[in-house]
Amino acid sequence: MLVSSSSRLISRRHLLGASVLGGLSVAILPRMAFAEGNGPIPIGTLTPLTGAGANYGGRMRDAVAGVVAAVNEQGGIIGRQIKLISEDDQTNPEAGVRAARKLIDVDRVAAIMGVWASAVTTAVAPLCWESGTALFCTSGADSITRLPHKGFIFRTEPGSELQAEQVTVFMLGEGARRLAYMGPQTPFTEPSIQRMTKVATAAGAEVASIIYESEKASYRSEVDKILASKPEFIFFGGYAPDTVVLVKDLYKAGYEGRVVGPSYVIDAEFLKTVPNEATEGAYVYYTATSNETGAVDRIKSILKIDQPDAYTCQTYDHANLALLAMAAAKEASGTAIRDNLRKISQGDGEKVGFASDGARLLEEGKKINYEGASGPCDFNEIGDVTSTVTSFNVVKGGELLPYK
Repeated sequence: MLVSSSSRLISRRHLLGASVLGGLSVAILPRMAFAEGNGPIPIGTLTPLTGAGANYGGRMRDAVAGVVAAVNEQGGIIGRQIKLISEDDQTNPEAGVRAARKLIDVDRVAAIMGVWASAVTTAVAPLCWESGTALFCTSGADSITRLPHKGFIFRTEPGSELQAEQVTVFMLGEGARRLAYMGPQTPFTEPSIQRMTKVATAAGAEVASIIYESEKASYRSEVDKILASKPEFIFFGGYAPDTVVLVKDLYKAGYEGRVVGPSYVIDAEFLKTVPNEATEGAYVYYTATSNETGAVDRIKSILKIDQPDAYTCQTYDHANLALLAMAAAKEASGTAIRDNLRKISQGDGEKVGFASDGARLLEEGKKINYEGASGPCDFNEIGDVTSTVTSFNVVKGGELLPYK
């Protein structure tokens, strides 16, 4: 069952509407008044349904909706159904803040899940830690979990520095010694360039970099500057709209070296937009998924797709992690999620890949270890996932094929 950007109850019961509150502002009511009781537990998604991340946001939202529907069908969590409210952050910090404020102040959600862009996560994070709302994101900027978030942020996406390191090692392993990075001004750009430079320099390689303005009609001047360094490999650090322009300009400039970019940029839709000759041989890196507990199979069944992307897998995990943490606490709140999430996601308990299965074991007094579609969900003290596997595809004839 899917949801729109308006509130919708995925439940057998009905939540008392805002009319019950009369003219009283919800912002001044005690937060626990909404978290306690026998009514549905509100949780929210804040995904990019429009903007640069729109190719992923709908599936990310739908993954959470599918988990909620399945959990409700099996009786809910701690004897209560789950209410999902989904909002569009438009891949824009200002829009994200407005939507997050609604989820927190009006809908009184215990958790916000699926925040994608680093700039959006950075903007909405203070709202979450100030209100005691758990925030789950797929953003790459390392600065996010270094914020004073009081333990309310959990990031399932590997950090930008870890990704940059792994991609740099890949480029060096392919024999390149003159590397370049091109990307817009985002929270993950500078840390990525710094880690890339450190790793490459230690291996005796050189790195050039260009930070450009987003939403330009042409990057030919930036391309000419970067080509002056004679790069053998260029690392794309932007989003799809600017990378489409960049790839075309590189092709027009006669660049014959290799390029690599993330799967959230160079995907099937991207390849339909750019001529095959401009993308032939491009490498694409992505975080590998895991089906050890059957989680990927469940997503395929929920969304009726052959292979879910990494972000869809991560938001599936966001929903299960939040629900299981509340089940372990027997309390529906962001604080309960913060204080119990590691208890259900790491350790020597029985491995599970779905919230209802784990909740049943918890009721029996057993320990669980949630291992989801994005792999082991083990978090360090600042909320970063601690392990990842990076894989690579290569573009051949306009199609993505496995490489490494």
